[in-house]
Amino acid sequence: MSRADAITLLDGPTGTELQRRGVPTEGPAWSATALLTHPQTIAAIHRDYAAAGATVHTAVTFRVRQLPRWRDAAARAARIAREAVPAHHRIAGAIAPVGDCYEPWTWDPSLARAHRDLAEALAPSVDLLLCETFANPDEAVSATGSAAETGVEVWTALTAGPWATLLDPPTLRTAAERCLAAGATTVLVNCVAATRIAPYVDALQGLPFGVYANAGDPDEGLGFCEHPDVERYAALAMDWVEAGARVIGGCCGTRPAHVRALRRRLDACEPGTTG
Repeated sequence: MSRADAITLLDGPTGTELQRRGVPTEGPAWSATALLTHPQTIAAIHRDYAAAGATVHTAVTFRVRQLPRWRDAAARAARIAREAVPAHHRIAGAIAPVGDCYEPWTWDPSLARAHRDLAEALAPSVDLLLCETFANPDEAVSATGSAAETGVEVWTALTAGPWATLLDPPTLRTAAERCLAAGATTVLVNCVAATRIAPYVDALQGLPFGVYANAGDPDEGLGFCEHPDVERYAALAMDWVEAGARVIGGCCGTRPAHVRALRRRLDACEPGTTG
């Protein structure tokens, strides 16, 4: 098996892709609102990521608890993803921080039940639980433990925020080690600008880890723009693979074209190389 064959290709974001396709995502439920208003667009996005080469697809459950009858909505999100992609692909159920992702100081342990409830609701319908975009290490560990109690595989993604201001690399490393101890099988860094994420990637070396970066400022040209430089994003991702990442994908501002560029780079790899 080549090194490229050992890489799992995660999909890209649904929220910013819904916005790009003209679907409103305002309000506390954010992308989950589209489960009620635009389920066919969600399915189309999942299909597009599968066609681009992703094999793990994240159901639109990141803010699903903000919807009425959220358990039904969570099951619907998993079903939409499952029916849109090939049968052998894996479906991840997203579990978000209780508060705003970029306000980690709002976490309180008394809120832990929210993670447990969502994990239990998602577990029968998904192949893995993805606790993602956690900037508070204590909340990340709590969510990971709650998800692991279901018996479903757990990945946990930590963030320092788009501009790398919320966690320093050593703190993220320690948080990742704690999440692995709490039951995660893979730890990831996500939603840090692709041009600023390298120190966090370096901090995770030696652990089972993955990376899916934010496209960063539109002026950088990697995303959040009409003609993103998907090849530059893919080139950065190959650096993450060289550093040891075994899962790669895209976060806010990326799109199926980025995943397709990643797939091309991986397919071009020879055994023992990353490009």
